[in-house]
Amino acid sequence: MPDADDDFAGWITPHLSRLARISRAFAAPADQHDLMQELLISVWKARPAFRGEASSATFIYRVAHNRALTWKRRDALMGLRFFNARHELADMAADTCRESDQQSLDRLYTAIRQLAPVDRSLMLLSLDGVAYADMSALHGLSENTIGVRLNRARARLVALIGEISDGF
Repeated sequence: MPDADDDFAGWITPHLSRLARISRAFAAPADQHDLMQELLISVWKARPAFRGEASSATFIYRVAHNRALTWKRRDALMGLRFFNARHELADMAADTCRESDQQSLDRLYTAIRQLAPVDRSLMLLSLDGVAYADMSALHGLSENTIGVRLNRARARLVALIGEISDGF
């Protein structure tokens, strides 16, 4: 009989980069590892509830996003800062980025952290190539509302990146 821990490791491994992006978007650099652990624990605890009605990626994102929001609220209540994290796009690994690429990523994710939590989540989903229909199911918003929020969030990101670039 397979070990439950090995089974979970095989199930979660393809989704670790998505969890890392969530962690980096919601936590300061010093706290990213802690949030990543909490995301993994939350998914591990929630896995028995996975019935296969949605894709495993959708299930994992929903659990992780909800945990990240809870974690953020807890830290906000404690007066901790969390808008100082760095995040990588797609499969671009930080250690293989050229310095200019890394600075661009730093600016982008500094700006993403300044978005409202739902807009931040929608932006991450968009960067992951998730369809509006799936975003709608995750957030309980209409596809039209998601499109409007993403357009506004993108415009806000352009402005924020400009402001951040002036400070680099």
